[in-house]
Amino acid sequence: MEACPIKVDNIKKAFNGRQILKGVSFEVQKGDIFGFLGPNGAGKTTTIRTLLGLYQADSGKATILGYDAGSDMARKNVGFVLDGDGLYDTMTAAENLAYFLKIYEKPVSRTKIENTLQLVGLKDRADDKAGTFSKGMRQRLALARALVYDPAVLILDEPTSGVDPSAQLDIRAILMDIVHKYNKTILLSSHNMDEVQKICNRVALLNKGEIKLYGKLEELRKQKGKNIIITQTSQYVSDEILNKLKKIPNLGFKAKEEEGLVFAPTGEAKISEIINILSKEGIEVENVIKNEASLEDMYTSIVRNTK
Repeated sequence: MEACPIKVDNIKKAFNGRQILKGVSFEVQKGDIFGFLGPNGAGKTTTIRTLLGLYQADSGKATILGYDAGSDMARKNVGFVLDGDGLYDTMTAAENLAYFLKIYEKPVSRTKIENTLQLVGLKDRADDKAGTFSKGMRQRLALARALVYDPAVLILDEPTSGVDPSAQLDIRAILMDIVHKYNKTILLSSHNMDEVQKICNRVALLNKGEIKLYGKLEELRKQKGKNIIITQTSQYVSDEILNKLKKIPNLGFKAKEEEGLVFAPTGEAKISEIINILSKEGIEVENVIKNEASLEDMYTSIVRNTK
């Protein structure tokens, strides 16, 4: 059985008598882009530094591919980008990557370096010094440095922080490629809710040292949403048809409003059933709006209620 890429089991950590992590547990599965969220001071950085072996947990256990966090085998299997890119400005992009290959005792191959730079869209800047790069280019180079020794797991702390919207889109596309084309697993820490909602399949929300939300993002959005469905129709809906809709079990028809017909289904009623029923009455549905909770809604609700 293949080991879990990242496993955090009840880790606790205190500094100067202040409990930062209060028994944090979660798993990142193979192929995940896992959103790791939380306000400043929640314990995200402490968790990440524990996974990288920079801190040692007071109790509990964290592993990378089954290896204890901080062990030589764990370090060889994890790439990272932390706050502050850590690039050497007087070195070229290629030299920065070569230096990291040497640190990880990997062969320094120009082909490997150029292929990695191509992956992040910087092959044509291989021989330019990092000090001449824009913020977005530096973030992409830091990502290339994390990838160049071919780790299975990536831990990225705010990889799009401070870059312009165009560079954010570039980095998101790169991360999707890394996971889907190159079979990597990513833990992504970010304050950008829109970014996480667009690219992450699973999330954990940490607040005051405890996990408050954890699971598949789409399932969480459905669970936390109001389960309201609004259908916009192209034809007038008569009172006779509205009365029929009210009598259909599980359909949950509520009202005819300006934005459309409002349903709050119960049981197993689905959008397709609502559309089929309306179609049988000669009503064509032009658009369907499903009220699922956004990640920002969930985040705001949890953080505000635990202050």
